[in-house]
Amino acid sequence: MTNPVQPSNFIHDIINEDLKNNKNSSRVHTRFPPEPNGYLHIGHAKSICLNFGTAAKYHGLCNLRFDDTNPTKEDVEYVDSIKEDVKWLGFDWADRMYYASDYFARFYEYALQLIKAGKAYVCDLNAQQIREYRGTLTEPGKESPYRNRSVEENLDLFQRMKAGEFADGSRVLRAKIDMASPNVNMRDPVLYRISRAVHHRTGDTWCIYPMYDYAHPISDAIEGITHSICTLEFEDHRPLYDWVLQALEFERCPQQIEFARLNLTNTVMSKRHLRALVEEKKVNGWDDPRMPTISGLRRRGYTPEAIRDFCERIGVAKSNSTVDISLLEHCIREDLNSRAARVMAVLNPLKLVLLNYPENQVEELDAENNPENPDMGTRKIPFSRVLYIEKEDFMENPPKKFFRLAPGQEVRLKHAYIIKCEQVVKDEATGEIIELRCTYDPDTKSGGPASGRKVKGTLHWVSAAHALEAEVRLYDYLFKEESDDGNAVFNPHSLEVLTKCRVEPSLVKAVPGTRYQFLRQGYFNTDLDSRDKKLVFNRVVGLRDSWAKTQNKNNA
Repeated sequence: MTNPVQPSNFIHDIINEDLKNNKNSSRVHTRFPPEPNGYLHIGHAKSICLNFGTAAKYHGLCNLRFDDTNPTKEDVEYVDSIKEDVKWLGFDWADRMYYASDYFARFYEYALQLIKAGKAYVCDLNAQQIREYRGTLTEPGKESPYRNRSVEENLDLFQRMKAGEFADGSRVLRAKIDMASPNVNMRDPVLYRISRAVHHRTGDTWCIYPMYDYAHPISDAIEGITHSICTLEFEDHRPLYDWVLQALEFERCPQQIEFARLNLTNTVMSKRHLRALVEEKKVNGWDDPRMPTISGLRRRGYTPEAIRDFCERIGVAKSNSTVDISLLEHCIREDLNSRAARVMAVLNPLKLVLLNYPENQVEELDAENNPENPDMGTRKIPFSRVLYIEKEDFMENPPKKFFRLAPGQEVRLKHAYIIKCEQVVKDEATGEIIELRCTYDPDTKSGGPASGRKVKGTLHWVSAAHALEAEVRLYDYLFKEESDDGNAVFNPHSLEVLTKCRVEPSLVKAVPGTRYQFLRQGYFNTDLDSRDKKLVFNRVVGLRDSWAKTQNKNNA
């Protein structure tokens, strides 16, 4: 399938104009600034691809910077996972990995500079009082009774805040801007708060920590960032971003540009909600293959190429919208179609005996590994008298147009023979079908004298004596619908584990991370739990491609 025309990228349009005017000395320097308070998700992948991809497009640089200004929620585990995810997606920050905590001393000195210039003050209002004084979207705020403290008093109090003389939450440092501003973010925002939390890098050196809106523009300026690309919820924060840089008289000020974040159907991408799923044990950790985290997608079997392709296709917009998850699934199907080896796996086995096949005979049949990629060659698969097929591929009383196996009906076994069902064996106690007895036509072997004889159904199978036992995990969406209040509803049936599956013997050496197409079943990935002769596979995605069908219909 030919990739669709890529949508216009307004951020690149801005950069093109900047380069035309020799702004920033024709430099392009971006950054990806995650908070190490959780694992990255598919929404972050869009930002990663945009920031690193933009730098690459213009032969510029992109930094990885951890916004570690809130030690109560941060952990080294998250730092390590973020680095792994960015590298897995195919991007490299070289020697440009930074932390906001690298600049804690400089943030403090800049705060002193603001106080001395009369642009910041220490406020004794508590958090609730600050909210009450801030006003509303239609009413201006009220000035804090501590707003007009002298520079000397503010310097003394702020230094004592740093020294640990005051209790957590008892005082903050606020910018002195405009309590009547129509933008509530400009109504004397908090710059520093007291928090006796142990930081993952600085320990207990500091008991005051800068707020994101204060630390972020300064970090960008220190690192020489030219274009500070962030998501749309920071648009109203841009005036504060610019105010901080102008108040501190930075010569080169980065330009903040906002784009629409990724919203995906059937998906929740709030770190708070994802963390709750982990903590409440509704999922098996941050890398659960049902999770929209990059580590979850990686474990499920998604490829970095497919995710980068998806991020390219959805483009960069100025307004929020929701992307159908079927487009993401289409991208992984398209990527795996040419690279995943085809194998046969029976998920719900039904025993099938070929009555006229020699009891001790075993044939080695030829099978192509990938008809889309002949360079992947062929393999041998064993064929014998006793086989397994899928239970759903047989019906005792089939409806019309059922072209699989039924009493007296013929089908072809993939890479093998045409067979006919002669007898059905049932469990006497339950009536359950436990065995099919069939005959085969030896002349219809693939490549044989009657191999061209046509039947309407082709089934996959495995040889019972040679098949390997496997566990297969089938995943559905974690969230399938919305409640009356608009919140996503958790799907308790998002995981189905099949423990009696049988796969062809070529998978004996399958290592974690190896992806296959199970014929007629979908794409599967060898899970990390596969070890010590235990085979475990995750279904990456089924074979049905609703997005591609919709696109073809729309283009018709």
